[in-house]
Amino acid sequence: QVQLVESGGGLVQAGGSLRLSCAASGGTFSTYAMGWFRQAPGKEREFVAAINWRGSNTYYADSVKGRITISRDNARNLVNLQMNSLKPEDTAVYYCAADRFGGGTWLQTEYEYWGQGTQVTVSS
Repeated sequence: QVQLVESGGGLVQAGGSLRLSCAASGGTFSTYAMGWFRQAPGKEREFVAAINWRGSNTYYADSVKGRITISRDNARNLVNLQMNSLKPEDTAVYYCAADRFGGGTWLQTEYEYWGQGTQVTVSS
């Protein structure tokens, strides 16, 4: 059973930066595609970014392109989300997820394992 634990969330002013991390255990992390999703209050969970197993391909939602970077460290079983130029509309609970069989996708249904989430709040 794969376990995912997010960290790094918090309160930041608009224009600031945060780095989220997701630590994986209990599986073969280096073979999984990984994704980040977020859910704002009163809204559905949405795709943020994804990365393939090797880290050679990345995918981003249009709303975060140029501001957010996903990366991974397979030696440490970590996937990171560097978020810059944050906006109040980035406020949400951020979740990481693992896709055992794919190459990285925005489709939530492709991800078998999910973390509990970490809160990001951006003040204006």
